[in-house]
Amino acid sequence: MVLDYYNLAEQPFGVTPDTRHLYPSPTHREALASLLYGVQSGRGFMSIIAKPGMGKTTLLFQVLQQLGQSARTVFLFQTLCSSVDLLRSLLRDLGMETHGYDVLQMHSKLNEYLLTECRQGKRLVVVVDEAQNLPNSALELLRMLSNFETPREKLMQIILAGQPQLANKLASPNLVQLRQRISMVAHLKPFTPEETNGYVGHRLRVAGYDFRTNLFTPGAGAMIARHSEGIPRNINNICFNALSLGCALERKPIDEEIIREVLDDLDLGSENFGSESGVPATICETRESAHKTSTAAAEAGMGTRGRVWLTRCATAAMLFLMLIWLLGGGRRNTKVFASETSPAAATTAARSQSPVAPASPSALGSQSPDTSAKNYSVPESPTPETGRSKVTVGPSAAIRSSRAVAPHAKELSVVNSEIDPAELWKQVANESTSAEVALANLYLDGVVVPQNCPQAQVLLLAALKEGNKGAESLSAAYEKRCQ
Repeated sequence: MVLDYYNLAEQPFGVTPDTRHLYPSPTHREALASLLYGVQSGRGFMSIIAKPGMGKTTLLFQVLQQLGQSARTVFLFQTLCSSVDLLRSLLRDLGMETHGYDVLQMHSKLNEYLLTECRQGKRLVVVVDEAQNLPNSALELLRMLSNFETPREKLMQIILAGQPQLANKLASPNLVQLRQRISMVAHLKPFTPEETNGYVGHRLRVAGYDFRTNLFTPGAGAMIARHSEGIPRNINNICFNALSLGCALERKPIDEEIIREVLDDLDLGSENFGSESGVPATICETRESAHKTSTAAAEAGMGTRGRVWLTRCATAAMLFLMLIWLLGGGRRNTKVFASETSPAAATTAARSQSPVAPASPSALGSQSPDTSAKNYSVPESPTPETGRSKVTVGPSAAIRSSRAVAPHAKELSVVNSEIDPAELWKQVANESTSAEVALANLYLDGVVVPQNCPQAQVLLLAALKEGNKGAESLSAAYEKRCQ
């Protein structure tokens, strides 16, 4: 069904190591040329090392295919075995009986076979895939097998293919003799975004796609490149599921929405989205939770406009009640506790979902929380006009000297009217992201109000949602201040 819907002759993103699908990226071309040259030059021992899913097996099949009839080849897949089992597997693949033979007898039979092949002008090429799983005794056996030679040439060419753990094994002092015999080491590197697009196009071309229209939008291609990390196996998994989902939804071409859903299904999206934003994981988790809450509300039948007004009203109501409490006992010399100055996290999360134009970035510093005097400032442009002057959180020398704040006190008093959390909360009610950042900084430092990391986190989330650059820089120091 999928093939017919997209006019494909075969599945382009299969899992078998079909050499037709080998994409000639620069790193793959270089590795292929190195291995072929090493075999043809009789180097004896070679190695190819790459991360899982990089196409090592497909490339090795291409090497053997290009050698053709000039060499007898053996491909060993089963590497979770002892040295004796490895030798038996090699002889069986060469068509020799091993039942009842000990190691010396098997060595003798292999030597006879190699000499016979040499007289006929053929060499033996042995490829050992997933070689990182071999115990040291089996690797030492392979080193001993490479001693089969004449005064002029090696009778056996051995290619060890494996993951980065193989490189660690070969660097071990116990295998120094084997490491010295490996004359060529090839590596496969992940694709760049351009190479990823080329790889997808190559696969589709082999599968018979006519390219009269692009099967993937540019945005979808960029997401595939970013979340696959340039690893062919990841690219295949994402594209295979995207084609299946696109066919089920009758969507052409495949767009970003489909890729995003596939990433969620494969559990490849959340971690990468968090790492790209540069925001601490806890804030990303809160952001994801808020997104899921709004999605659920939409699915329950609530319209977009109604949901926006509801969140705004809820935010305004909570802030209004808190301001009444703050202003009821007088602002000056009133002790302010973290639990009392913090509105519910759900209120601020709801505020963060409202479509508000981004405010100017805040130029807040990230000084140590043990310092009692900070140079914080809130840009004046987003500050609403009130009966008082615009709020500035930037203490002068006189203000700094008038503060009497114990560095480690659990309860702190608001002693200066120019640093007024209530005024900042009014600006938050008017959707000022700069005020949110300023409040978050106060909570993190615990200078005017007690340190309250959860409330600072919620404020930063709301400001980040609106693209405030000051929130991004402050969130980088969030975990350090709250350890």
